[in-house]
Amino acid sequence: MKRPAQSRKEATHERIVDVASRAIRRSGYQGIGVADLMKEAGLTHGGFYAHFESRDALLAEVADRAGAESVATLERIAAGAPRGRGLEALLRAYLSKPHEKAVETGCPVAALGSEMPRQAPEVRRAATRRIKELIDLVGRQSPDWGEPGAHERALVTVATMLGALVLSRAVDDPRLSDSLREAALKSLSPARG
Repeated sequence: MKRPAQSRKEATHERIVDVASRAIRRSGYQGIGVADLMKEAGLTHGGFYAHFESRDALLAEVADRAGAESVATLERIAAGAPRGRGLEALLRAYLSKPHEKAVETGCPVAALGSEMPRQAPEVRRAATRRIKELIDLVGRQSPDWGEPGAHERALVTVATMLGALVLSRAVDDPRLSDSLREAALKSLSPARG
């Protein structure tokens, strides 16, 4: 089935959300204003309110879109792995050097999680929904899914993944950065033993 072509307004809306998604992960929620965002998208500041009722409405859509893209990427990686190796593939991709360097396009929770408590309820709600999807994805890839304690292990896995990525990005010592990611991967790997 052929998808109908986007209208010019829909295409412009998509461009604003795409630019905002990268800019906010790069600079933080307060790191870019509406005027700068619209300029980066090649649009005028006045056009913003034709697409969004408020800055928070944009941020909520960005949190939702960026989270959905992140989960979808990890789902594709897990699905492409050999049977029973989805969790390992997902962990290796998430805790990789390229993902560490991809702040603008990588996991939005790792890029923005510490700022989340200061965001509007609709932004937090969108992020929370996508975090729950990530936890569910990790849980479903786990060899013990459905057994007692499996959900709690998925929670710990996601918290460890995120924490390791945040710390690896925070430090200015490349060896420490690599060690943080590698230690988390070793600890979380279902093949450890």
